Amino acid sequence: MNKSYEVEYCNLELRFDRRQIQNLIRDLIQEGYSLYWSETDVYFLISVRSGRKLVKLRFQRVRGRYKIIGDYLIKDEKLSDLLEKLINDSRGHAVVKRFKDRQIVIESIMFGEIIRLVEVSGMEHRIIYQKKPFVTVEEVIQAFQSKRAEERASVLRFELDYELSVLHEAITDGREDVMAQSKERLQSLRTEMIQLEL
Repeated sequence: MNKSYEVEYCNLELRFDRRQIQNLIRDLIQEGYSLYWSETDVYFLISVRSGRKLVKLRFQRVRGRYKIIGDYLIKDEKLSDLLEKLINDSRGHAVVKRFKDRQIVIESIMFGEIIRLVEVSGMEHRIIYQKKPFVTVEEVIQAFQSKRAEERASVLRFELDYELSVLHEAITDGREDVMAQSKERLQSLRTEMIQLEL
């Protein structure tokens, strides 16, 4: 292990299901790390022994999924690689600072992909890479001129009314399976309606 190796992970926005956390535990064990984990109603904690240091990865339960919380300073290259694999696999967001020989390289990652790379040396900094934006000015103008949102909103109101009548019939007939399907459909229509109103 390179003793000067040091990486800091900040502003992590990664969301996973339980299987991805189990895969991380499996990968850590296969790499030979000593670790233990615990779980409460709110958190899933993985404590990883890295040399003399103990790194505690904290995952918060959010609506049946998990979200990693906190900032992490990693001085182990293999552990750093596993954390970056997690960022990539979950298509998450993060700011990664790599410290090396009085220089800091800062990576801004969105959706698992580097969008900006900056090198800081003393008081100077230079942009090494910056991804071009996906949206052009013409596309923004087209989006504002488009009537698709208004058209979809009016159709959506009819779909909501219909689904409410389906739910009413299911409640009247006592059909649990139809009620569950209808409630699920209403939830997705509601979400779409909220997105159209924003």
